[in-house]
Amino acid sequence: MPTSRSMTRRKFVKQTAAGAAVPFLAAASTTVGQETRSAVAAAVQPKLRIGIVGLGGRGSWIAGLFQQHPGYEIAAAVDYFEDTANAVGEKLGVPAEKRFSGLSGYKRAIDSGVDALVLEGIPRFFVEQTAAAIEAGGHVYMAKPFAVDVPGVFAMQSLAKKATEKRLCMLVDYQLPTDPANQEVKRRIGKGALGGLAHIISGGTCGGLPDPKVGSTIENLFRRAHYSHGALSGDLPLLYDIHIIDGVTWMTGKRAVTAGGYSRIVRPDPHGDRMDCGGVVFELEDGTCWTHATQCLKNNAVMNDLAADLMGLETTAHIAYSGQVFIRGGSEHYSGATSSGIYADGAKANIAEFYRCVTEGKFDNPTALRSVDGHLTAILGREAMKRKRLITMDELIAENKQLNVDLRGLKA
Repeated sequence: MPTSRSMTRRKFVKQTAAGAAVPFLAAASTTVGQETRSAVAAAVQPKLRIGIVGLGGRGSWIAGLFQQHPGYEIAAAVDYFEDTANAVGEKLGVPAEKRFSGLSGYKRAIDSGVDALVLEGIPRFFVEQTAAAIEAGGHVYMAKPFAVDVPGVFAMQSLAKKATEKRLCMLVDYQLPTDPANQEVKRRIGKGALGGLAHIISGGTCGGLPDPKVGSTIENLFRRAHYSHGALSGDLPLLYDIHIIDGVTWMTGKRAVTAGGYSRIVRPDPHGDRMDCGGVVFELEDGTCWTHATQCLKNNAVMNDLAADLMGLETTAHIAYSGQVFIRGGSEHYSGATSSGIYADGAKANIAEFYRCVTEGKFDNPTALRSVDGHLTAILGREAMKRKRLITMDELIAENKQLNVDLRGLKA
């Protein structure tokens, strides 16, 4: 990114965008034939050179989706663990000299001349990784959550604005807002379908997650086990429930101002501080009551999973990450559709959108800026549940509490 060569490439990307912006056809259909793929690949120039940071389950999976898009070249592979960087990098066709490991591996990927970083590792590190990319003149595509605490959220907000000023793209990979059925519900709510918002009920149900003992350093937590440590993952409200918490703030355009909650750790012999179950009642800016429940247990629960009912004075809208999406009653009644395959289809849509943003010069970065309200609401809920008391957003922001991690002994 910092090299004159890579800066010249980005200028070339911009200048040739008009003829290159062919949509990612596979985002709309999973049955695109090989001939069509080849034709699209031939038509799309230039390719964006990306570095994938974090090559665990999701990272290696989404790398495959980037490879399906004809506008990308995976030019660097980064993981804390050298064996993972080499094994996955080899499968992705990344040369050995462009596979990097350690905490600073992303810096070496930047120095190698990529156009963008794709952040799929541990959320605790996203802020510093994004800052380095933006400073070097590179674009950033990232998973959620993009931060684990209040200082991190506001840092990301500033970085998104800085990216816009530098004509760079930042995209947060939320899948629910890309779904046509959920988009239609939002459109109808915008037309007044609810007759005024009264109450919201939402939930997140996650299966059990790894929770190993911490070793002499936290290195052993970097292979998926970071899920059980709030300072690395953000805990359940950010790690998992953020899908529907962000979905509600996206639908309503409002964030919480107050929250009261309770949570428990019930798994035997816990090692991390992640809650197993909890509930929170939010008050939104307009006085709307929002009740949210969360759990992460292998118990065959039947509660709504990443879904929400937005109950108005006249009708009720049901939004979901997976399942039926509809509006019941009223002049804007919507029989709806089934939201399915959103995990992959949403990621494909976002990968295509990221390419369009870069090549067509769309640098307003709406997903990054909009994410602020969802993240702050999720953090407010987490803190209310963990502290088991009422807390206001003003109090949360004034505290500006940072979650710290002991990185001593880790490979740089």
